[in-house]
Amino acid sequence: MERHITILAILCSLWGALAMLVGVSLLLLSVGAIAILLGPDGHAVTFAAGLTATAFAVMGAFALLWGAAHVGASVLLRRRQTAGRVLTLGLAVVDLLVLPFGTALGAYALWILLTNEGRRLFEPATA
Repeated sequence: MERHITILAILCSLWGALAMLVGVSLLLLSVGAIAILLGPDGHAVTFAAGLTATAFAVMGAFALLWGAAHVGASVLLRRRQTAGRVLTLGLAVVDLLVLPFGTALGAYALWILLTNEGRRLFEPATA
Protein backbone atom coordinates (compact mmCIF):
# COMPACT_ATOMS: atom_id res chain seq x y z
CA MET A 1 0.00 0.00 0.00
CA GLU A 2 2.95 2.33 0.63
CA ARG A 3 3.85 2.07 -3.05
CA HIS A 4 0.31 3.00 -4.10
CA ILE A 5 0.33 6.09 -1.87
CA THR A 6 3.64 7.16 -3.43
CA ILE A 7 2.27 6.63 -6.94
CA LEU A 8 -0.89 8.55 -6.05
CA ALA A 9 1.19 11.45 -4.72
CA ILE A 10 3.19 11.53 -7.97
CA LEU A 11 0.03 11.43 -10.07
CA CYS A 12 -1.52 14.24 -8.02
CA SER A 13 1.60 16.33 -8.53
CA LEU A 14 1.51 15.77 -12.28
CA TRP A 15 -2.23 16.50 -12.47
CA GLY A 16 -1.70 19.68 -10.45
CA ALA A 17 1.22 20.79 -12.61
CA LEU A 18 -0.86 20.28 -15.77
CA ALA A 19 -3.75 22.23 -14.27
CA MET A 20 -1.41 25.08 -13.34
CA LEU A 21 0.03 25.06 -16.87
CA VAL A 22 -3.50 25.40 -18.24
CA GLY A 23 -4.13 28.21 -15.76
CA VAL A 24 -1.08 30.16 -16.87
CA SER A 25 -2.06 29.64 -20.53
CA LEU A 26 -5.56 30.96 -19.87
CA LEU A 27 -4.19 33.99 -18.05
CA LEU A 28 -1.92 34.72 -21.02
CA LEU A 29 -4.93 34.44 -23.33
CA SER A 30 -6.79 36.93 -21.15
CA VAL A 31 -3.86 39.34 -21.49
CA GLY A 32 -4.16 38.93 -25.26
CA ALA A 33 -7.86 39.75 -25.13
CA ILE A 34 -7.09 42.84 -23.05
CA ALA A 35 -4.48 43.85 -25.64
CA ILE A 36 -7.15 43.63 -28.34
CA LEU A 37 -9.49 45.67 -26.16
CA LEU A 38 -6.89 48.41 -25.70
CA GLY A 39 -5.79 48.34 -29.35
CA PRO A 40 -6.85 50.71 -32.13
CA ASP A 41 -9.99 48.70 -32.94
CA GLY A 42 -10.91 48.23 -29.30
CA HIS A 43 -14.14 50.24 -29.46
CA ALA A 44 -15.57 47.84 -32.07
CA VAL A 45 -14.99 44.75 -29.94
CA THR A 46 -15.39 46.18 -26.45
CA PHE A 47 -18.03 43.74 -25.21
CA ALA A 48 -16.56 40.60 -26.82
CA ALA A 49 -12.98 41.30 -25.79
CA GLY A 50 -14.00 42.28 -22.27
CA LEU A 51 -16.12 39.15 -21.85
CA THR A 52 -13.37 36.96 -23.26
CA ALA A 53 -10.69 38.53 -21.05
CA THR A 54 -12.87 38.10 -17.97
CA ALA A 55 -13.77 34.50 -18.78
CA PHE A 56 -10.16 33.53 -19.47
CA ALA A 57 -8.94 35.28 -16.31
CA VAL A 58 -11.53 33.58 -14.08
CA MET A 59 -10.91 30.14 -15.58
CA GLY A 60 -7.15 30.66 -15.39
CA ALA A 61 -7.26 31.67 -11.73
CA PHE A 62 -9.49 28.68 -10.94
CA ALA A 63 -7.13 26.31 -12.79
CA LEU A 64 -4.15 27.71 -10.87
CA LEU A 65 -5.92 27.20 -7.55
CA TRP A 66 -7.09 23.73 -8.54
CA GLY A 67 -3.57 22.73 -9.56
CA ALA A 68 -2.05 24.20 -6.40
CA ALA A 69 -4.56 22.24 -4.30
CA HIS A 70 -3.46 19.01 -6.01
CA VAL A 71 0.22 19.77 -5.54
CA GLY A 72 -0.37 20.66 -1.90
CA ALA A 73 -2.36 17.47 -1.38
CA SER A 74 0.46 15.43 -2.89
CA VAL A 75 2.98 16.99 -0.49
CA LEU A 76 0.73 16.14 2.45
CA LEU A 77 0.24 12.59 1.11
CA ARG A 78 3.98 12.05 0.97
CA ARG A 79 4.26 13.18 4.59
CA ARG A 80 1.41 10.79 5.52
CA GLN A 81 -0.60 13.57 7.13
CA THR A 82 -4.30 13.09 7.76
CA ALA A 83 -5.11 16.43 6.13
CA GLY A 84 -3.54 15.16 2.90
CA ARG A 85 -5.82 12.14 2.88
CA VAL A 86 -8.91 14.26 3.50
CA LEU A 87 -7.93 16.88 0.90
CA THR A 88 -7.12 14.22 -1.68
CA LEU A 89 -10.45 12.48 -1.07
CA GLY A 90 -12.30 15.76 -1.60
CA LEU A 91 -10.37 16.53 -4.77
CA ALA A 92 -10.84 12.96 -6.01
CA VAL A 93 -14.62 13.21 -5.81
CA VAL A 94 -14.60 16.29 -8.04
CA ASP A 95 -11.92 14.80 -10.31
CA LEU A 96 -14.35 12.00 -11.15
CA LEU A 97 -16.22 14.53 -13.31
CA VAL A 98 -13.16 15.40 -15.43
CA LEU A 99 -13.17 12.81 -18.21
CA PRO A 100 -11.09 10.71 -18.89
CA PHE A 101 -7.92 11.29 -16.86
CA GLY A 102 -9.54 12.95 -13.87
CA THR A 103 -11.96 10.04 -13.62
CA ALA A 104 -9.10 7.57 -13.56
CA LEU A 105 -7.16 9.59 -10.99
CA GLY A 106 -10.24 10.10 -8.82
CA ALA A 107 -11.19 6.43 -8.89
CA TYR A 108 -7.61 5.39 -8.08
CA ALA A 109 -7.42 7.87 -5.20
CA LEU A 110 -10.74 6.71 -3.76
CA TRP A 111 -9.69 3.07 -4.11
CA ILE A 112 -6.38 3.66 -2.34
CA LEU A 113 -7.49 6.02 0.41
CA LEU A 114 -10.75 4.33 1.40
CA THR A 115 -9.32 0.87 2.02
CA ASN A 116 -8.53 -0.17 5.59
CA GLU A 117 -4.81 -0.35 4.79
CA GLY A 118 -4.90 3.14 3.31
CA ARG A 119 -6.66 4.52 6.38
CA ARG A 120 -4.11 2.93 8.71
CA LEU A 121 -1.23 4.68 6.97
CA PHE A 122 -2.69 8.06 7.91
CA GLU A 123 -3.66 7.32 11.51
CA PRO A 124 -1.59 9.05 14.18
CA ALA A 125 1.04 6.85 15.75
CA THR A 126 0.14 5.61 19.23
CA ALA A 127 2.82 5.26 21.88
